[in-house]
Amino acid sequence: MDHQTHETTDPTEESQTERSEKHRCPECGETVRMKNDTAEQVCTACGLVVDEQRIDHGPEWRAFDAAEKAAKSRVGAPTTHLMHDKGLSTNIGWQNQSTYQSSVSPRKRQRLQRLRTWNKRFRTRDSKERNLKQALGEIDRMASALGVHKPTRETASVMYRRALEDDLLPGRSIEGVATAVLYAATRMDGVARTIDEIAAVSRVDALEIKRTYRYVVRELYLQIPPTDPIEYVGRIASKLDCSDDTTRQARQLIEAATARGVHSGKHPVGIAASAVYAAGKLCDETITQDEVSEVADISNVTIRNRYREVLAAYEDDHSG
Repeated sequence: MDHQTHETTDPTEESQTERSEKHRCPECGETVRMKNDTAEQVCTACGLVVDEQRIDHGPEWRAFDAAEKAAKSRVGAPTTHLMHDKGLSTNIGWQNQSTYQSSVSPRKRQRLQRLRTWNKRFRTRDSKERNLKQALGEIDRMASALGVHKPTRETASVMYRRALEDDLLPGRSIEGVATAVLYAATRMDGVARTIDEIAAVSRVDALEIKRTYRYVVRELYLQIPPTDPIEYVGRIASKLDCSDDTTRQARQLIEAATARGVHSGKHPVGIAASAVYAAGKLCDETITQDEVSEVADISNVTIRNRYREVLAAYEDDHSG
């Protein structure tokens, strides 16, 4: 019993015991205290100086608010996959000014320009780094145009690094692979973006994007989940300025259609657009097929066909 009790001793009690032993004098066992004016640790009973040099691991400066702390801090930004060097290299600013914001002489200006040139060359020393720099810039440009948030950009950047390391780029353009991994990242993170939307901001056409996307997914063994039509409802309803009731009803329609398998093998945007149109009818909100077709970039025929299927699935779900 005593042995079992010893094994189940609380680790916090052990740490407290070790901490108290460290503050005991090694000679007489009495309490050791630190002097206020110095860094010495002195025994209160025998006067033994236990420690006289303590290392302060904090900064040598003081800050009294968050802004002052940020201004005085000398650590850099966190590493990121959105930059080819992960943000670890030094970047020389474009301003030709001295420390006191005064202009520099023409000779120093030429020297700064030469330093920038060599710094740029050293940051991209081989073809792979130049390739990566161009591709990551392309991913960031397209993601900004599409309104894709930073975590999805990071996912796309990691995918492109893997494709570059596995030598998947020979025979394919940098823009094509960059666009394909961005589309794959939006699919994986549940950020609804269609091929047509991606192609609108890309420098390659939709056919090349589809081909490269299938190739990248196959070679990198990516697990891409099927696109849920409900992801497009919010954007379509927002562009049509629909009410909250209509948006909520559209989501319920899609949930019923998904449960009945209506969405299988059909374009998710068509399902979402028809659900918004059907929800407007159910909620007595005036939404025309032409408005939905223009916003969702889906033909009126598709909306009419999917509209009937979605309503039938919803009625069957509620009648049962």
